[in-house]
Amino acid sequence: MKYTQLGHTGLKVSRLVLGTMNFGPQTDEADSHTIMDAALDAGINFFDTANAYGWGANKGRTEEIIGSWFAQGGERRDKVVLATKAYANMALDDGEPWPNHDKLSALNIRRSVEASLRRLRTDHIDLFQFHHVDRATPWEEIWQAVDVLIQQGKILYAGSSNHAGWHIAKANEAARRRGALGLVSEQCLYNLAERTAEMEVIPAARDYGLGVIPWSPLHGGLLGGAIRKEREGAAGRTASGRAATTLADPAVRQRVQAYEDLLAQHGIEPGEAALAWLLTRPGVTGPIVGPRTAEQLTSALRAVELELSDEVLTGLDEIFPGPGPAPESFAW
Repeated sequence: MKYTQLGHTGLKVSRLVLGTMNFGPQTDEADSHTIMDAALDAGINFFDTANAYGWGANKGRTEEIIGSWFAQGGERRDKVVLATKAYANMALDDGEPWPNHDKLSALNIRRSVEASLRRLRTDHIDLFQFHHVDRATPWEEIWQAVDVLIQQGKILYAGSSNHAGWHIAKANEAARRRGALGLVSEQCLYNLAERTAEMEVIPAARDYGLGVIPWSPLHGGLLGGAIRKEREGAAGRTASGRAATTLADPAVRQRVQAYEDLLAQHGIEPGEAALAWLLTRPGVTGPIVGPRTAEQLTSALRAVELELSDEVLTGLDEIFPGPGPAPESFAW
């Protein structure tokens, strides 16, 4: 495994991030533990989760599975950089939340952290992330709550997720006025097929020294050989998820076919190429991989060692061109 610093911090993390969203809904507890053991054995030390994972009546279940894995000992907790998130409505029936039981008020931040610590069976969260933008809560309040939790030793760093470039700027300028570290990472939707983040989010993150953590690196399976799997009758969830909806567009289907053809010419697995491409992108700390099985984790691990040639990189850019930088891409 290769490692890098998380943004401008001294924290060293693996170039692949283990995403745990499938633990519970798609993968049972025993298999989830097997995947986490395999990830740790392979050198992945960065695990990502969220308080809402498990979904619906099982919200919080994913954190509980991670907590039961930590409880097995063997230095599991000491070896893991643990990231979780808060913002979501935690009402188990997805109904109207009780006031102050969602979003990022100081009260709900404190409540969310305490609840996550109980489920995770740990005394601290290494990276506490704001899962979405709270337009009603001022950053001064958010940072006041974070400062208290840092002083209490319950969280070490704060990061954002799904924030626009100007949100990152606003957050870190507010932190700077307080003499605080501010955001150290941004977790955003970023992959070959969805490169909007290159316009402003990633430039803002790089300018403020945030590590970029892409989620959905295979775009819901679209970049994992979706057409080939469809043809072979092995599409699985890809047949009914985001990939299937996107492939219904003939123009997208043509691009994905060109993508798969290019990689087939070079003997490269599509999913591994999509991850390897992200690892070449400036500012990217590491993509989140969310394996449902140990076999999927093994495939993801190969991406760390995969070197894409200039010919392949050029071909990928031609098939999936980026939006270009702001403001030039839309102003000139």
